[in-house]
Amino acid sequence: MGKIVIACDHGAVALKKEVISFLKTKSCEVTDMGVQSEDSVDYPDIAVAACQEYKKGGYDFGILLCGTGIGMAITANKIKGIRCAQIFDLFTAEMAKAHNNANFIALGGRVKYNIPPTALVENFMMTTFADDRHTRRVNKIMDLDKIR
Repeated sequence: MGKIVIACDHGAVALKKEVISFLKTKSCEVTDMGVQSEDSVDYPDIAVAACQEYKKGGYDFGILLCGTGIGMAITANKIKGIRCAQIFDLFTAEMAKAHNNANFIALGGRVKYNIPPTALVENFMMTTFADDRHTRRVNKIMDLDKIR
């Protein structure tokens, strides 16, 4: 169904394993950029590595996971060409793709979701970009990469 890069810090190792297992049931090819243990790491380093891997090309999207999803999303959005949306429910998962054409999503391993996080990932995956007026808006977002 697609090629996905995924990475987590120490706060979301279990969630990453759950998401990878789910993605494999959907016949996705998954590149796991770590980490594999709950030993403390700096999430910006992990986010940068995953985004750099994504930018090599060939990936449909990326998933970043930390304790809350916040730090990973902030870091990823500092990287030119990345649009990372932190998703919380089916609506935000859908809108991240339909309106913002996000190329990364972020979730939190310590967040208590009302539905399984894998359902959020699936909803994002199954949504298509709405194009039309949203293309203009996404282009405006991407033009911000030129501001120093």
